Amino acid sequence: MSYSIEHLLHINAPINKVFKALSEVENIKQWYTTVVEENTDKTKTFKWGEMFLIVKCIEVENEEVRWEFIDSSMPINSLHMSYKLSENEGKTRLKLTYGNFSEKSDFFANQNFSSAKYLESLRQFCQYGKGEAFGSERYRS
Repeated sequence: MSYSIEHLLHINAPINKVFKALSEVENIKQWYTTVVEENTDKTKTFKWGEMFLIVKCIEVENEEVRWEFIDSSMPINSLHMSYKLSENEGKTRLKLTYGNFSEKSDFFANQNFSSAKYLESLRQFCQYGKGEAFGSERYRS
């Protein structure tokens, strides 16, 4: 059996702006973590201090950004994150699915909380131009 974290939120910003915030490295640095590298093989490397995550990025413009986890300092096995976008009453509706956890463990619970925190940072970045990326002055630890 596998388990998924799911979150749904609305962002008062155009869908193309939210898509760019999820897909472009310079934008990701504003809401997720300040250390992001785009690799030559179309993967991205995210770093949080000593921790790292390498993801394969699959994008459908203005519809979905999917990160398939390739390697990490965390116990990720075959996890993935999918950000699905749609328009809803003048806002962008974002549904995050963070899936393929093998159990509902402390790691699962921690990732659930962290996901929500970063989604709020994404919303703040898209709506007001300032997120709370890890490593930034605004980051709440």
